[in-house]
Amino acid sequence: MVNIGDGADMPSLSGYDKGKRTFQGRTYRADIDAHLDFEEKLWNEVKKRKKKLPYRVYCMGNHDERILRATNLSPELEGAISISDLRLDFYYDDVVSYNGRTPGIIEIDGVCYAHYFTSGIMGNPISGEHVAYSLLTKQFTSCTAGHNHTLDFSVRTNPLGRKIMGLCCGCYQDYEADWAGETNKLWWRGVVIKRDVDKGCYNPEFISLEALKNEYN
Repeated sequence: MVNIGDGADMPSLSGYDKGKRTFQGRTYRADIDAHLDFEEKLWNEVKKRKKKLPYRVYCMGNHDERILRATNLSPELEGAISISDLRLDFYYDDVVSYNGRTPGIIEIDGVCYAHYFTSGIMGNPISGEHVAYSLLTKQFTSCTAGHNHTLDFSVRTNPLGRKIMGLCCGCYQDYEADWAGETNKLWWRGVVIKRDVDKGCYNPEFISLEALKNEYN
């Protein structure tokens, strides 16, 4: 199981709307508690049934990384806030941390995972209308990213018949973000199940958040 990141939204550490009216009421503790509540609900049913937990990976996103950025910009916060507050090492077997200014990358069964991949030496995220195709043309291998909140899937084949698959897997949240405005309508909310993963190839199943609610509520 791969969590593609930004599980902790951390709006209290956002620099975009600090000082604005919409910033009032945000607290670091509330952000951490919201993240921990989600993780408990995510894994509690499996633990209660005493079933074996899957191999779990967390790819740290730019919203999670706000904690590290805050302590770098304000060293006096060191010790008061910490990335360890997210307890990622408790909930996940592997945590893919940031590498400098960009998300780290992990390869599993021939697929590379990162919160986002960069488009070049400037370190900007690969984005655009056809982000999955762009992932393949920039990375030259099967890869899966989040960050854009949209759903996009692309397949290409090399001369030997080997397929590579690019995936931007949407997001998993049941609310609209104030800062996103009309772009909320472009987002896809749900999970992607990859079946028969082998050397970067797999059979994808896309399950929307609405379908999950209908099934389990």
